Amino acid sequence: MGRMGYSSIVIFMVFGLLLGSAYAQLKMGFYAQSCPKAEKIIQDYVQKRAPVAAAALLRMHFHDCFVRGCDASVLLNSTSNNQAEKDAQPNLTLRGFDFIDKVKSLVEAACPGVVSCADIISLAARDSVVAIGGPTWKVPTGRRDGRISVRSEALRNIPNPNSNFATLRSNFANKGLNVKDLVLLSGAHTIGVSHCNPSFSNRLYNFTGRGDQDPSLDSKYAANLKARKCRTITDNTTISEMDPGSFKTFDLGYYKNLVKRRGLFHSDAALLTDSTSKSVVTQLLQGSLPNFFAEFATSMEKMGQIGVMTGSTGEIRKKCSIIN
Repeated sequence: MGRMGYSSIVIFMVFGLLLGSAYAQLKMGFYAQSCPKAEKIIQDYVQKRAPVAAAALLRMHFHDCFVRGCDASVLLNSTSNNQAEKDAQPNLTLRGFDFIDKVKSLVEAACPGVVSCADIISLAARDSVVAIGGPTWKVPTGRRDGRISVRSEALRNIPNPNSNFATLRSNFANKGLNVKDLVLLSGAHTIGVSHCNPSFSNRLYNFTGRGDQDPSLDSKYAANLKARKCRTITDNTTISEMDPGSFKTFDLGYYKNLVKRRGLFHSDAALLTDSTSKSVVTQLLQGSLPNFFAEFATSMEKMGQIGVMTGSTGEIRKKCSIIN
């Protein structure tokens, strides 16, 4: 085995040990003694508002975990001397901040200073997806909240909707996620909507900088987007469903559209440019993988472990938008 190959394996093993160690300190029912009603309070509030909140909360969870790990750093406000993650371009269209603040206030009323904002994001994302008929997954708790939030880190770490496959694979690998996880977590695009600019307008009007259209995009789908959803390249207010026809339902519709070349983002279409990721898409649609819901759940559980702080690290914020 070559020197580089050996080094890569050692680095991966060390990363795996660190991840496993962090996860071991999370546990199911972490608040059973300190705040026994916490998870029920969160679930009850989420269930009443799930149809309008699920996509937003799932996206928030994703954006949080990809920057500094799942530490609720995405919730922190900017200050006079620091631009926080929420003010980075990928997060300008995030929704759900008020939602999380409300949940936090309810939990604080029951158990002051006990439940972290990071755990609230993780639990609320799961509960909202379940409430619309989507999959459930295990959410061990005990995460602590981070004290640092940096705008530039969000720009570097959150996958861009205009990314090619190599970039996406690298983004996910840096977080301990593989190609299968990439395909499955992209399946979250089966619910929700996206703004035209900057997410996909270039695909319609200026793909290579020459006023052209992305050739990987189905021509009829592109024409419909231009006519009804994205009339100009600079339109940053109009929204479009990421999974037309079933954007409120957690199903395989996203993948069905993908193979018809109707994925909304370039990053969606990129999943078909690699043999491994394309094979996962094919297996999902043919039923070769055991169950989409179960597979998605497994990848969500992995994502929820990224870079978590436990024990005495970080803090339990009293308000999710500011450090104590």
